[in-house]
Amino acid sequence: MEYMERQEGYSMGDEIPRELLEPVTQSERDLDEIDRPSISYWENCWLRLKKDKLAMFGLGVIVVITLLAVIVPIVSPYSYDQTDFAHMLEWPSLAHPFGTDKMGRDIFVRTMYGARISLTIGFTAAAINMVIGVLYGGIAGYLGGMTDMIMMRIVDILSGIPSLLYLILIMMFLGNTIQSILIAMCLTFWITTARMVRGQILTLREQDFALAAKVCGQSRWQILIHHLIPNSMGAIIVTVTFLIPQAIFQEAFLSFLGIGIQVPKASWGTLANDAVEYLFTYPYQMLFPAFAISITIFALNFIGDGLRDALDPRLKK
Repeated sequence: MEYMERQEGYSMGDEIPRELLEPVTQSERDLDEIDRPSISYWENCWLRLKKDKLAMFGLGVIVVITLLAVIVPIVSPYSYDQTDFAHMLEWPSLAHPFGTDKMGRDIFVRTMYGARISLTIGFTAAAINMVIGVLYGGIAGYLGGMTDMIMMRIVDILSGIPSLLYLILIMMFLGNTIQSILIAMCLTFWITTARMVRGQILTLREQDFALAAKVCGQSRWQILIHHLIPNSMGAIIVTVTFLIPQAIFQEAFLSFLGIGIQVPKASWGTLANDAVEYLFTYPYQMLFPAFAISITIFALNFIGDGLRDALDPRLKK
């Protein structure tokens, strides 16, 4: 009390200035208000992501490629499987911006159509593997004990099988279709997500909010779905973002080997496979699909790096 009196400049016996007893005006109250509105965690993440130039560049690239993949095959006068033997192996021109292939097909339209297939496989495989990996890793991490040990030993066995081996076997039995590629990718792509989610759940299940939910009578499933997994979404989103370029590259690799998407359908891997025999005489045929694969994978990796920094609570300002 004495300290406060000295700070104010008067003691208990002094007369309090009259202006200190007058009510505060509305303008004086407004001066004490916080002008900056409160924002949520996800709003803060978006604001921080927008400051990452590489991440925004990658996001812009993906949006542009997606729009081109949707619009170009619709508005173009050529179709992806239309042959024209009078214009075979033409170099890029106004009529054919990416040139034509050995069958006279327009490479620009085929590249954009291939973007449809490659992006569809990439995003669909990542989404399916996210669901499988999150549930599998979440159950293993939350239940623990013998259940956790058995489930993780299964993961170890699956990760020890060469992925290319079962990919080829599945394509042989189910055919070269988009569905068979997705089935092949969904067999083990979820392992990375499952291991990551398990580690997150093992840490979060002992936190106070999880124990409080248990005391309130919520079941294990409710605690896992409504509390533990939502608190792991930052790491899950980052992991899934990096799964997309892996799936795109895997599909392109299979098509390049001739066991993926088959002609006349086009994917980036199929276009690269067709261009191999003309690599030195007509290099433009390899240039455009290879560039499309590279720029897409780079863009998705930029987005993943940006999300990793934006979603990290330790970097929150």
